[in-house]
Amino acid sequence: MHRLAGKVAIVTGGGGGIGAAVARRLVSEGAKVAVADLFEDSAKRAAEPLGNDGFAVRFDAAIPESVQAMVEATVARFGRLDILHNNAAMTDPAKHPQDRTAVDTPIEIWREILDVNLTGYMLGCRYAIPHMIAGGGGSIINTASNSGTAGDLARIAYGSSKGAIITLTKYVATQHGKQNIRCNSVAPGVVLTEALDKTVPGLKEIIKRHILTPEFGTPDDIAALVAFLASDESRYITGENISISGGGLSHQPHYADLMAFMESAG
Repeated sequence: MHRLAGKVAIVTGGGGGIGAAVARRLVSEGAKVAVADLFEDSAKRAAEPLGNDGFAVRFDAAIPESVQAMVEATVARFGRLDILHNNAAMTDPAKHPQDRTAVDTPIEIWREILDVNLTGYMLGCRYAIPHMIAGGGGSIINTASNSGTAGDLARIAYGSSKGAIITLTKYVATQHGKQNIRCNSVAPGVVLTEALDKTVPGLKEIIKRHILTPEFGTPDDIAALVAFLASDESRYITGENISISGGGLSHQPHYADLMAFMESAG
């Protein structure tokens, strides 16, 4: 398929598992892609297989001037901007364990996570939308999370940032819809990436009891949804948050325990 022929995209967090998969998928469907990441080496590794259809750009989502420079570099390279996939997130494994509860999360950790995960997305929209309007329209896809729609035992800053992304998505869709700008968010559950076990060891075994599909999703599953939302096939979808999590939030809270009880009863 070449649903995205002639379109230009930015994928932030493009050096990670999901971001790199999205970049590959968008290029496979005809787009040219800027692979943007805080870690330049990761961005270059993800962009290298894309050939002339991709290039790497280092940026820091927490710095407005850096976000603006990323957008301007993309337009300078490819001449326009049609798609923005806001996907960057604060992923420092030394800081994740400090994101706990309202009582004990250090305020500097709270601020850093919101700066990167939320304000960085707003800034991406701020600098991308004028170029999209100049080109006749565009599609913005924000990476939210199921953590933004339900509470958990830890990671209050992360979950709050993701919930705010869902609201940000609706505001951007509402305020710019008549300018032919669509904005949606995707909310992954647990996705199999190389970083998963390093970030939260043992998490996938616990979560697997609660998903409805036989297996976890992969970055390619997320990429397929992003590509659809980036394409004109989704032209009547905007302001939506789409969970892509194997049905993890679709059932009653006692589902996993009841399944285990029934299995043990024979």
